[in-house]
Amino acid sequence: MFNSVSRCNVNIIRVIELVDSMALPGVHRDRGELRIHESLDELSTDLADYIADLSEASVKERGVFAIALSGGSLIGLMGKLCEAPYIKTVDWAKWYIFWADERVVAKNHADSNYKLAKDGLLSKVFTLTSYFLPCCPSSASCNLSTFPICVPIVPSHVHSINDSVSAEEAADEYGFVIRQLVKTRMVSVSDISDCPKFDLILLGMGSDGHVASLFPNHSVLEEKEEWVTFITDSPKPPPERITFTLPVINSASNVAVVVTGESKAEAVHLAIDDVGPDSPSLPSRMVQPTKGKLVWFLDKPAASKLKSLQFSE
Repeated sequence: MFNSVSRCNVNIIRVIELVDSMALPGVHRDRGELRIHESLDELSTDLADYIADLSEASVKERGVFAIALSGGSLIGLMGKLCEAPYIKTVDWAKWYIFWADERVVAKNHADSNYKLAKDGLLSKVFTLTSYFLPCCPSSASCNLSTFPICVPIVPSHVHSINDSVSAEEAADEYGFVIRQLVKTRMVSVSDISDCPKFDLILLGMGSDGHVASLFPNHSVLEEKEEWVTFITDSPKPPPERITFTLPVINSASNVAVVVTGESKAEAVHLAIDDVGPDSPSLPSRMVQPTKGKLVWFLDKPAASKLKSLQFSE
């Protein structure tokens, strides 16, 4: 859809080809596609291209685009979707929006992932003019159907958690909502399990290697039956959270992990490189879509300890 070509894209292609050809010693061949960027601005543009392309393909194939968001710096890096050309070309009305994890706090609380997404992304799309039509000369030959129409995100398509109940109840209710949407195929279903198959799940990663609210050595990593589970003892505040489980994340058609900053370089190394059986198994390393595609969006500081990057340089 939108193809941005820059010096960093050449570097990305170079790393991907080396990984795919298994020419890099020490690189785990099943850890997905690496997109390593010189700057956050380039990363943000590439991420917007990637999301817009997946949205277009999903709407063309299924009529909808089911996307799950996370919190943290991810929302800020999605900001270019609120700019031209994406703001007017993405079919926002076909988006169904979920959260891969959420803090069990009020929606207007500073820690709420919903608030973060609403303030940084959704509110900018909610306020779109319902129809964006350029001036058309009055003539019999003027066909309005040839002009772009810009329709905002439909509020009922935004599925946030119930913030007035306990973490356990919130997780149960969120799982029920997703099950109803799977029944109507607004969210696809995996062809190898009964899990929902989101068109895209977007994840960040902490310096400890956690994704969503799946933290290292936590019992929820072993959850195989529930689609959405809860924790009340998060090592990072706030303690009460709901989260997609690994089977749901790994059933998605596409999973993107977006990581920036040197403080996360060691976790990126442990999540992607072939580090051997004695190294800690981070939750981020457990993200491995069964039949879908995994893409890592990294800036150079985050990728600085990758064997692949060191080799290619």
